[in-house]
Amino acid sequence: MDQNTDQNTPPQSYDREARGVRLVAVLLGLTVVSGLIDAVSYLGLGHVFVANMTGNVVVLGFAAAGAPGFSVLHNLTSLGAFLVGVVAGGRISLRMNTGSRRTWARVSLGAEAALVGVAAVIAFAAPGNHATTYPLIALTAFAMGLRNAAVRTLKVADISTTTVLTSTLTALVADSVAGNGWGPGSLRRGLAVVGMVAGAVLGAWLTLHHGLRYPLLLAALAAGVFALTASGRE
Repeated sequence: MDQNTDQNTPPQSYDREARGVRLVAVLLGLTVVSGLIDAVSYLGLGHVFVANMTGNVVVLGFAAAGAPGFSVLHNLTSLGAFLVGVVAGGRISLRMNTGSRRTWARVSLGAEAALVGVAAVIAFAAPGNHATTYPLIALTAFAMGLRNAAVRTLKVADISTTTVLTSTLTALVADSVAGNGWGPGSLRRGLAVVGMVAGAVLGAWLTLHHGLRYPLLLAALAAGVFALTASGRE
């Protein structure tokens, strides 16, 4: 009897990985946060993206061509900080080398929460101060780069990123019945699209009516909750 019980008992490491919120739910929640943060940066930090680097590169082209309302320095700051965040995320994952998705998810999301939290503190301390624009861009873009490295390491099926939707939309439609597919992963991809739109709506409303402080605080709190609750299972 004891031998059978031991065989049916999952290893302790498996128990730790399974404890918490599934990674699919966490990443979908982070997609909402991405929409929120990009609404903050685009509407409140001078038409720059800190999560969506595809849009940022395009906006950089607008700025370089002299289109009004866009800044080359803002966009270069965002791109540079994002790439440094990706490098940092990659180096941290190599150093940790634990094989635990749960640990890596929690550490990386804790770092994101701390970075965005510092940005929120700055926004509360100096609301409307243009001198805070570059620190806010750098902090949030670095956090998004770190997160992208983490999501890439986690390798959750049908959610390869939480900050852009081009590949998600392509896969969603190409694998649909209309695209001569059979729809694998359609629910996750569809929820990712809805989540980013919802985050963008919420972020835009908060930014337009209450400034940068509250949406940044909300993003930091959300990342913090996910850092405390993420599991290692999909």
